Amino acid sequence: MLHLELWHLIAAAVAAYGIGLSKTGIAGVGIVAVALFSVAMPGRTSVGIVLPLLVCGDCFTVVFYRRHAVWSHLLRLFPWAALGIVLGTVAMGKIDDHQVQALIGVLLIALTALQVAQQTYELRLRASAGESNEAPIPGFLARGGAASAILGILAGFATMVGNAAGPLMILYLLAARLPKMEFVGTGAWYFFCLNLFKVPFSARLGLMNHGTIVADLQLAIFVVLGALTGKPLLKHLNQSLFERISMFFTAAAGIWLMYHSGLIRAHPIHTSAPTIPHRASLILRDLRIKDPIDLPALRNG
Repeated sequence: MLHLELWHLIAAAVAAYGIGLSKTGIAGVGIVAVALFSVAMPGRTSVGIVLPLLVCGDCFTVVFYRRHAVWSHLLRLFPWAALGIVLGTVAMGKIDDHQVQALIGVLLIALTALQVAQQTYELRLRASAGESNEAPIPGFLARGGAASAILGILAGFATMVGNAAGPLMILYLLAARLPKMEFVGTGAWYFFCLNLFKVPFSARLGLMNHGTIVADLQLAIFVVLGALTGKPLLKHLNQSLFERISMFFTAAAGIWLMYHSGLIRAHPIHTSAPTIPHRASLILRDLRIKDPIDLPALRNG
């Protein structure tokens, strides 16, 4: 059973709403919601809670955009993503909550850097083409071959260890130059199949249990509300501005997770020597005797 404070519950509700919103309307919100879950809850617990909520949101997305998927892209990525999920399952069995948070944080920073690199590549491509009206050329990530394979494996690994495959798929879909509806429809089927494939692996690792399922049932209503409000927002969304804001929050969440996990930590600079009480406490801590049987030997020594 999960015992959470009020701010944890509020953060989880906001994050669940963000998951629904990201599925049907604003794609960039999803990774911010996952990061918020990771901050509000222990790493492994957040991974177990988020997965059923993602599947819940995927159901709405598939219903809304099921006819807009481009299956050639999906078939290109699925085998590699499955391999990434297997690798992520092996990693999840060997790392603790703090390591999961650190890993998710590093992935968020890396994915944000990839997103910036992709946008820079697009700007250079447009500049070299002189902003012509010709059909855009697919980016290198969506041309198949090694780049697509590596991206698929990374997406499977990221989604298994931290439900963080969203930015990678966004990168691929941007590179594929898909229209807005096909962009959302292809992503809908990709995540629906990928998240269902993850369920038995997560259950086997113990990430999903009675406590997480109860929490999911309580949070599902917020996913539904987000999914229902996301669809009309998609028609009026300034995607370019939102992507910049989303990248900023993704990077900020990654830095926070790395700080919270202890991967990066601000060490204060001591301008003076430690005080006598502080020094004494350190000495007593170092000399703490764990075995009382050694006391006579200590006195005689």
